[in-house]
Amino acid sequence: MLKTAAGGSFIIEDTTEVMTPDQLTDEQRMIADTTRDFIQGEVLPHDEQIEKLDYELTVDLIRKAGELGLLGADVPEQYNGLELDKVSSTLINEKLAKASSFALSVGAHVGIGTLPIVYFGTEEQKQRYLPDLAIGTKIAAYCLTEPSSGSDAQGAKANAVLSDDKSYYTLSGTKQFITNAGFADVFIVYAKVEGEHFSTFIVEREMEGVSIGPEEKKMGIKGSSTCPLILEDVKVPAENLLWEVGKGHLIAFNILNIGRFKLAAGSVGAAKETIELSAEYANERTQFGRPISSFPLVAKKLAEMNVKTYLLESMVYRTAGLMDEAMREMDNSKPDAGVVAAKAIAEYAIECSINKVFSSETLDSIADEGVQIHGGYGYIQEYKIERIYRDSRINRIFEGTNEINRLLIPGTLLKRAMKGQLPLMEKAQALQSELLSMVPGRKIEGTLEQEEHLIAMAKKMFLMAGGQAVQKYQMKLEQEQEILSHLADMMIQIYAIEGAFARTKQLIEKRGEDKATIAIAMTEIAVHEAFEKIEAWAKDILATMETGDMLRTQLSILKKLGRRTPVNLIAKKRHIAEKVAYASKYVV
Repeated sequence: MLKTAAGGSFIIEDTTEVMTPDQLTDEQRMIADTTRDFIQGEVLPHDEQIEKLDYELTVDLIRKAGELGLLGADVPEQYNGLELDKVSSTLINEKLAKASSFALSVGAHVGIGTLPIVYFGTEEQKQRYLPDLAIGTKIAAYCLTEPSSGSDAQGAKANAVLSDDKSYYTLSGTKQFITNAGFADVFIVYAKVEGEHFSTFIVEREMEGVSIGPEEKKMGIKGSSTCPLILEDVKVPAENLLWEVGKGHLIAFNILNIGRFKLAAGSVGAAKETIELSAEYANERTQFGRPISSFPLVAKKLAEMNVKTYLLESMVYRTAGLMDEAMREMDNSKPDAGVVAAKAIAEYAIECSINKVFSSETLDSIADEGVQIHGGYGYIQEYKIERIYRDSRINRIFEGTNEINRLLIPGTLLKRAMKGQLPLMEKAQALQSELLSMVPGRKIEGTLEQEEHLIAMAKKMFLMAGGQAVQKYQMKLEQEQEILSHLADMMIQIYAIEGAFARTKQLIEKRGEDKATIAIAMTEIAVHEAFEKIEAWAKDILATMETGDMLRTQLSILKKLGRRTPVNLIAKKRHIAEKVAYASKYVV
């Protein structure tokens, strides 16, 4: 059993026990197989038609997924759901990814569309909506963004006015970029009561005054419906208010947490497919009398794609394990079980934002290299890599832009520290005296011993730079967005490499070093490359805040923290590339 860890605590504590995809139970593997078989047998044969935005086909396939239980993973059993653990629902999201736009349609329905009712609905609302949503006889959409408000969600103009007899609210406004809008039956809509209190409502398609605008012509995810939702004096029964008036921002933030995490899970599946497509093509494509997979610069791309996917996969399942552990003792029979579950997930808001940023940028990078390996053919629509490249770009925008999430990561950490939930500043202050008396450490020679040491030093670099920034700017730190972004990037890289390190150590214990060489090599590469970036960000932060002798003193301390022996990254990447090319897929 994993230890329950506080959200964000990884930055000040050492982590050795994490959930990994190498620990899946037979039941979890069966769920993954069921999802994969459904996508392979039912969805992919209609892939071209789905991409042409065939509503009827998409709805029919969503309902077939519902019959298999693939829509009810997060829904309690009493409402037609399966009430699965988060690792199982993560597996479903990962395996769905091969279905491209269809995966997005399902993801929007089961995640941000359904979960607001699961977590915050009254018993009456749950009984009315969840049984249909869990099996796909009704499809949900999430309506937060407006033409004039994106990241600033609470700047929304949609308005709700309570009737004199308090029996209904009159909603007016327009919601923009709504996934599934073309065929959804149920809409989770955010509006301000009396133009002031940000609140959430369950709106039905058949209500008078509800209309759908034209489909957006998008760069990617073309097989998913994206339309405006137009509300013209829609009378919504008062009992369709979700939770309480003025609590809309809490619902939105909690649901976005899980939405960010589910996005990352889908990115794992897309990254693995990209590696498979690229390795197969590189093996088949010959130039100068040999397959291009045998050329070092192409092989290097395959290796780096595999390393990034290992980091991403380790991160995602680590986070799923944290959520499962936080919810292990929860009593689902209690009326407030949903709110308790949402709070358990909110505990890992930092980790969810980290997953979102890292996954979206990792997948973009992997897709880009996949196109490059395909050469001119990668630019042709006949090859799926072209679509993966286009589809991946939206991930850095929705569920909160990466810029917003980068501000949230250190911002949330500092808020928790100020509330006494994390001893962040105490750790930073203790580090200052430790740094001044630092002496060279012991000789490091064992497998992954240097990498373990570098992860510890990376955390010290974060505390050093972050502590200095808090001391200098105090409450004005939120205005120093470049510094916050660097701190976020340091946290992202530390979370990624620590998860991979802990996973590899477990694999060594399970398989032995001789059968874990790929995982060991990937961890060594990841840690050394990340450490170089972390050190550079720390230098940049310190140089922003200090000059002269003070800066030179701090850089001298940073240099001590950064002592390391370089490893032969080229040889390690060649070793990984050879295995990827031989298997024609992602390898661990």
